[in-house]
Amino acid sequence: MKAPGARQAPGETARTPRRRVTDQHGRRVGVRELALRYLLLLAVLALTVGPFVWQLSTSLKGPTEDIFSSPPRFLPDDPTLHNYRRVADTIPVWDYALNSLKVAGANVVTNCVGSALAGYALARLRYRGRRVATLVFILAMLVPVEGIIIAQFTTMRELGLNNTLVGVVLPGCIGAMNVLLMRNAFRNLPYEIEEAAYVDGANAWQRFLRIALPSVRGTLAVVAVFAFMGAWDDFLWPLIVLSDPSKFTLTIGLNYLHGTFANDERLVAAGTIIAVAPLIALFACLQRYFFRGVGEGAVKG
Repeated sequence: MKAPGARQAPGETARTPRRRVTDQHGRRVGVRELALRYLLLLAVLALTVGPFVWQLSTSLKGPTEDIFSSPPRFLPDDPTLHNYRRVADTIPVWDYALNSLKVAGANVVTNCVGSALAGYALARLRYRGRRVATLVFILAMLVPVEGIIIAQFTTMRELGLNNTLVGVVLPGCIGAMNVLLMRNAFRNLPYEIEEAAYVDGANAWQRFLRIALPSVRGTLAVVAVFAFMGAWDDFLWPLIVLSDPSKFTLTIGLNYLHGTFANDERLVAAGTIIAVAPLIALFACLQRYFFRGVGEGAVKG
């Protein structure tokens, strides 16, 4: 060992310390374990992203290009947007997309507002029956949609909301899971902040709007993404409640595309990409808040 301050001998090269790969607990990760982790990540990536990449590649291929070649070719030889124009010529896809956007936008607003109000009431306010109300929301998550869909349809018919977009929005305007996410996010906030505001004379609405709500923006982003995805991807309920083709959502319209042109995989792939693109755009805009909100609204006892 060299003494501190000793000079380096001529011709001797300085050794750079090897970087060690450690996990979140500071434990060293071996080469085999690290390689296994990357292999698992690549496998999961292939299973999740692979079908989307294949659909995107198929939608960009021309009519003369083989889409069933072996081995498969993900990069088209001559990319074209002709399949997307054919989708618009076959069905009124943009009208269907606008209807879906109306339903999804209304679902996002009602879920964010309603879930935030209900979650704050369950987490912060003191009243009789609060535990029972929380238990009701938990039990509501255990009820399958298929078990109540007939009752929902009868209710919409009695209210005169059949064949309307309002009837599509109403059953899912506030989700039980979203309420519990907001409740847990509000419970994680320190009570001292609201107590100081209470001493200063702030009422419950002021504490909710100015202190609690800005602190859980990440969880609100999670609720917004879940609500948008649920409304945008919903197929069964709009199919039951809607009968006018001019009010169909995008999922129902694409079903007609599948049924009539089932042998044209390029056309179906183009319609699928049109349906998935808004979800990708929404997640790209809210991803920073989304990952932060997952921790804010983590399920705890």
